[in-house]
Amino acid sequence: MRRISVVGNSGSGKSTASRNLAGHLGVPWLELDSIFHQAGWQPRAAEEFRAEVEEFAASDAWVIDGNYSAVRDLVWARADTVIWIDLPRRTVMWQLLRRTLRRMATGAELWNGNREQWRYLFSRDESILWWAWTNHRRYRDGFQRAAADPAHAHLRFVRVTSRAQLSRVHLA
Repeated sequence: MRRISVVGNSGSGKSTASRNLAGHLGVPWLELDSIFHQAGWQPRAAEEFRAEVEEFAASDAWVIDGNYSAVRDLVWARADTVIWIDLPRRTVMWQLLRRTLRRMATGAELWNGNREQWRYLFSRDESILWWAWTNHRRYRDGFQRAAADPAHAHLRFVRVTSRAQLSRVHLA
């Protein structure tokens, strides 16, 4: 494993696992959210986003986390491994709720000055909780199809289905 894509639902533990895995392997890590979300939660222009991801992915070793279909072709063309974090919905939602409330309570800056806001909890358009709940099945189905797709035969898919397994992922 030298070029690893980490995917999964929001709140599944992608970024934490990716940061730990990159540290263990001694390779750079890119959190796609950090370069996509600009100030005021504005999305980065598609051409700029793709160009930065393509440049990062051109190196010999890395960990990239995120589910952006706009750049998946670039990431997966260079990756040798996809770690798919597929925890049960109840686990993801509990982790995400705790993380979201902690970020809101502390005012933690995420990327480019962005912070999660209390009002986001009650808005279908902005709630990360709503997003994770409604997209859980879609991610599972989509990554199952991707793992079985002959176009991705060059990739080793590692499906992580428990927190215990996730804590051991860097040993694979």
